Amino acid sequence: MSLGDEQRPLYEIKANLFKGLAHPYRIRVLEILAGVDEAPVSELISETGLEASHLSQHLSVLRRYGLVLSERRASVVYYRLAFPQVADLLRVARQLLGELLQDSQRQHASALALPAISPAP
Repeated sequence: MSLGDEQRPLYEIKANLFKGLAHPYRIRVLEILAGVDEAPVSELISETGLEASHLSQHLSVLRRYGLVLSERRASVVYYRLAFPQVADLLRVARQLLGELLQDSQRQHASALALPAISPAP
């Protein structure tokens, strides 16, 4: 939480949390970290396929929003989730996405099942 957060409405602070999540590669990094205690940057590069400079930018955003922590040991930087609840949030988001996609697929199937529209004479 940054200086002045106590002055801001909670919904604004919450929206900033979601800004930290608002990129597919950041979600991917968090999912990787949710499955391990910690991971070196080299592993995150390998798992995401990102160039080191691009991964560094995403990790910087995740650190800024308090979602990950980093620790340097010798020449290797390790990352881990800042809170176990981040993994819970990712699981709930995945479940919600699954339900949304099922509803969308049902709606699409219903639309396909409608009677054909005859061409105008």
